[in-house]
Amino acid sequence: METRRSYNGPKRPSEKTFVFGIHPVAEALNSGKNLDRIVVSRAGTNERLNKLVGQARAQGVPIKMVPKAKLDSITLKNHQGIVAFLSPITYQPLEEIVMGAYENGESPILIAADGITDVRNLGAIARSAECFGVHGLIIPERGSASITDGAIKSSSGALLRLPVCRVPKITEALKFLNSSGVECIALSEKAESSIDDNKVDGPFCLVMGDEGLGVSKEAMNYCDTTLRIPMKGNTASLNVSVSAGIAIYQLQKKANS
Repeated sequence: METRRSYNGPKRPSEKTFVFGIHPVAEALNSGKNLDRIVVSRAGTNERLNKLVGQARAQGVPIKMVPKAKLDSITLKNHQGIVAFLSPITYQPLEEIVMGAYENGESPILIAADGITDVRNLGAIARSAECFGVHGLIIPERGSASITDGAIKSSSGALLRLPVCRVPKITEALKFLNSSGVECIALSEKAESSIDDNKVDGPFCLVMGDEGLGVSKEAMNYCDTTLRIPMKGNTASLNVSVSAGIAIYQLQKKANS
């Protein structure tokens, strides 16, 4: 009697979370579905695949080239070298978030996640942001954790309520915010100025960086101010999500005082 070989690799994602194959992915792109990312096999690329990848990039969908074995670990079916993961949220244009706040008579308050790759940290930041009335979270297409079910769980569902904007580059978003009258504030443990001494008197965007490297030099060039959270203990630093919660509360309190 023939026995079926069991699969002992990583748990496969639910087929409800992705589509695969050239035609289904093309339909997803053409119908305007929100896609989290697309993974493409490095082996066997062809004209149809290349055209589809170009269309996806033009629509701002992150692309990752992977070995064919990676796609095989996602689905045993004929994926034709491409799998598109569906996004559990609908991304919103940054311009609409900012202008919407202004039109409602409010000062825009935003958080930009510059290189935060841990979904738990991203989720926790979103949770604090939503609790403190932040108007939107900005993430880059590349070099950032994806908005997955895991991130939503870590945010206690806040990511389903907090507007999220995905941009090609964080620097482009900060440049737009500068031109829109939004002060960009980088948080860094190396900053000379304390967050307690800073006077925020209008709209602002808090820029949070990678837990190890901090805010990138490129993003720093578009920040008006760099601040630190004063600490008395001997621990070198706070978790990035904890820092974000403290900073957004303190800055918003000063902006509204």
